[in-house]
Amino acid sequence: MTTFAALGDSITLGLGDPLPGGAWRGWAALLSESLCEPELHNLAVPGARSADVERDQLPRALELHPDIASVVWGINDTLRARFDPARIEQAAAHTVGSLQAAGAVVLTMRLPEPGRMLGLPGSLARPLARRMALVNAVMDGVAARFGTLHFDAAAEAQTYDRSSWSVDRLHPSERGHRLIAGRFYDKLAAAGHPLGPRPGAEPSEPAATRAAEFAWMATKGSAWLLRRSVDLVPYLMAMAVREWWSGPGPGPALPAAPALPMLSAAPEAPMLPGAPALPRESE
Repeated sequence: MTTFAALGDSITLGLGDPLPGGAWRGWAALLSESLCEPELHNLAVPGARSADVERDQLPRALELHPDIASVVWGINDTLRARFDPARIEQAAAHTVGSLQAAGAVVLTMRLPEPGRMLGLPGSLARPLARRMALVNAVMDGVAARFGTLHFDAAAEAQTYDRSSWSVDRLHPSERGHRLIAGRFYDKLAAAGHPLGPRPGAEPSEPAATRAAEFAWMATKGSAWLLRRSVDLVPYLMAMAVREWWSGPGPGPALPAAPALPMLSAAPEAPMLPGAPALPRESE
């Protein structure tokens, strides 16, 4: 039996990959189907930040004595006011180090920055880009220190294909989840882990139509965006003003990317009509 403990936020929970009947699947479930006698424990919680994963999910994962564990987080840290790279690094080292010390093969991931996915204007996207670069740098360092199987989704060309993202532009679509599952499968295979067939790359469910996306925006999406704009948009603007006033400081420039429509601005947006209800995220 292969025990797989998946830690993280809504990306690991599977949002963006709904199944008929009202359940979320996602990359962790897809990957587990390729493990030998899998026992998946998806501990991910929507809205979870690094400190939440360390405090709440890590103790539960350690009780399971997993053979494989994944630690995927970052976007929620970048979208909140109390952004502390030093605290993120501390949480990452403790979480990954504890799982590895317990005997788990640990999977980690670099994430694309959310401004590119949301299609934000450059003045709003740049502060988020710098934050995501800091989170990724933390995870790169932890991956090197502990020897995790580290997938660089930010450098993956397919990551930026529109078909890889759900309508809210913050959660992968089924195709996107299959991309993550496949890349982690490849890394496990290269490390000599016993595996079954590779997860399929092509979606098993039809993609949302343009009409369905429009219906989502006209009902749930627009109402949610108006509510969320009350706090998130002013906060992003304040970040942009601070950067303009004091200068951008050290950090990579925002690379060019295909424009994507700004359909949402934080991870708790609902999915398409008919998809499973989205749990409320912690603030």
